[in-house]
Amino acid sequence: MDKLGKILIADDEETFRISTADLLRKDGYECDCASDAIEAVEKLRESSYDLLIADIHMPGNPELELVREIPTVAEGMPVLLVTGYPSANSAIESIKLNVTAYLVKPVEFSELQEQVDKAIEHYRTYRAVNDTRKRLREWCNDLDNIKKSISQKSENSTSIAINTFFELTLRNVVDSLMDLKHMTDELSMQSDEQYVCNLLDCPSLTTLKGGLSETVDVLKKTKNSFKSKDLGELRKKLETIIGEEGK
Repeated sequence: MDKLGKILIADDEETFRISTADLLRKDGYECDCASDAIEAVEKLRESSYDLLIADIHMPGNPELELVREIPTVAEGMPVLLVTGYPSANSAIESIKLNVTAYLVKPVEFSELQEQVDKAIEHYRTYRAVNDTRKRLREWCNDLDNIKKSISQKSENSTSIAINTFFELTLRNVVDSLMDLKHMTDELSMQSDEQYVCNLLDCPSLTTLKGGLSETVDVLKKTKNSFKSKDLGELRKKLETIIGEEGK
């Protein structure tokens, strides 16, 4: 069975940690475990994960220190918090952080399973946005280089070198367009079900929207440099997704 994603479970309660990891592995997820916040951070620095499931009241995490450190070791990675001692304070603090769900022990596995599936699916979209944004920036640099190459072309420059440069650049443009198409297709399909974070003002959704907005801005800035009907349609589709059509 193909792995659906890689999860780190950080909890000092051995029974919960081991049993949850076993159940998720049966579902097709790859799981690592840590018994405290310090061990969890070490694992996060050593490997890449799609989700962190963390207990609040475990060694090294009384004030959600582990969750606060996530952006420095795994930017954008979602966190699912579990606790046997829920409090208004911990719930409020969770809202301010990159927490996608706050579950109270004993946790129903079906509920945990649903939150895990949604969080990882959402994180993959987040990473797709970041990857596409990076390629678009590289594309903008390529367009600038093309302009410089044309304006500074000397008698010594060969048409072969110029053609090679153009081919590589256009290949990057095509790849970027394909990435955008796949991403917008996935987002359009997800919009039918509307992924909803069960925390008010979820930071991960805000970050995702910011990445899409920046992608739209890049497309607007480059529309005169590289005219394409497909690009225009992609931009409109992204604007519709983030609710900025007509702005």
